[in-house]
Amino acid sequence: MLEILYRDEHLIAIDKPAGLLVHRSDLDRHETRFAVQLLRDQIGRRVQPVHRLDKGTSGVLLFAFEADTTRRLGEAFERNEVGKRYRAVVRGWPPQSGRIDHALSRESDEAGAAARTLTTQPAITDYRRLATIELPFSVDRYPSSRYALVALEPLTGRRHQLRRHMKHIAHPIIGDATHGKGRHNRLFQAQFGCDRLLLACESLRFRHPVTGVPICIDAAPGDQFAELLRRFGWSAA
Repeated sequence: MLEILYRDEHLIAIDKPAGLLVHRSDLDRHETRFAVQLLRDQIGRRVQPVHRLDKGTSGVLLFAFEADTTRRLGEAFERNEVGKRYRAVVRGWPPQSGRIDHALSRESDEAGAAARTLTTQPAITDYRRLATIELPFSVDRYPSSRYALVALEPLTGRRHQLRRHMKHIAHPIIGDATHGKGRHNRLFQAQFGCDRLLLACESLRFRHPVTGVPICIDAAPGDQFAELLRRFGWSAA
């Protein structure tokens, strides 16, 4: 059963688990479980996703009940009027804080539709380092390996923006099979039993499209992510 974080007569938000697609995708044709259908079955009502989370990303996922509400919120996302905060575990120790201003080329969408153009789009992400750890495992050419917990706030909404931006500054997110480092991903699988992408949407902030009331929906990282935070002593970070 999906955990419902927020619900009113217009909106509903869930805590999406890692590994669950938002909707049917040509990129994962073998999948039979989708957040849209599971939520419809759970509450007995049709819902429309307002935004997207990658299959491997967990956290706050927002839906609307009516097409007009979906449209209004979709426009708010496009105008970057929705505050989004993510938490991630990355390789290495990035600076204490910073801004990544790096344009990104278009990518295929979650449904498998190819991008129509190779032009780039402006993309900006703010980050803040929350905690660090040095583990006694040799992965690269050093006798130990460093990792960090970071807070990420995308100021634009490009596909795979956070994963691509962290790779751009040489601090890829652990568990990212496409933009990350396989040796570090395998270390976390072997040593900590963690085989998921360590990226979670922990907060959405926006004005309600109908009432205008400020809304903030939060979700703490769960499952393997939460266990890893506990083992590293990062639960309070």
